[in-house]
Amino acid sequence: MSAMEFAKEIDLRNLPCPMPVVKISKGIKEVAVGQVVKAVTTDPGALTDFPAWAKTSGHQILETEEAGGEVSFFIKRLK
Repeated sequence: MSAMEFAKEIDLRNLPCPMPVVKISKGIKEVAVGQVVKAVTTDPGALTDFPAWAKTSGHQILETEEAGGEVSFFIKRLK
């Protein structure tokens, strides 16, 4: 379990692709630049989708955790 601090947690569990990426795109705008969002999803495709989204949208994935069928991403808003 991560001790990383985050400003907001977004629950993306049980959402089919592409909804996790759609919702994180909106949700990251709810925190200030420089803050971290924790996104939790059960979509296995998120392991490739989220890094691709972060690269194209200009944000940074600081950490990824997998446990119990869930994937948690800690994403820093850069712009």
